[in-house]
Amino acid sequence: MLMKVAEFERLFREAAGLDVDKNDLKVLSDFLRNKLHDLLLVAERNAKYNGRDIVFEPDLPVTKGLSETLKEFRTLGVALELKPVLEALAALPPLDLAISEDVEKLLPELAGALVVAYARVIRELDPAVKNPTPEHHERARRVFDLLL
Repeated sequence: MLMKVAEFERLFREAAGLDVDKNDLKVLSDFLRNKLHDLLLVAERNAKYNGRDIVFEPDLPVTKGLSETLKEFRTLGVALELKPVLEALAALPPLDLAISEDVEKLLPELAGALVVAYARVIRELDPAVKNPTPEHHERARRVFDLLL
């Protein structure tokens, strides 16, 4: 798992007023692992395009909206650990390029920002939801697949 259950529950509650449990955490962990990998794949492409063999922070495709959500995540006072993020990413095909230390350090915060954004997407898709269902998760994932 990319984060502890308590961290996950707190982020969903503070970001969108949603109540979640450890079953939701499994779905979200899979989503986060895949989206972080997607961001790194695009970053790798950007680094290669610029003739580098290391992925740096400016290579990451961080949109204005994700950047703002990243700032909001930082104000929540939740510090996610790097090790679980790296372990989750290790389960996927490796990148061709190395990632820089600044990108590596940013990964937990990017994961946190994606959790905040994901919770808010669920809330936007169904303003009345209190406990997300598998359908809510599927719809949120499809939105992210279209955008990231």
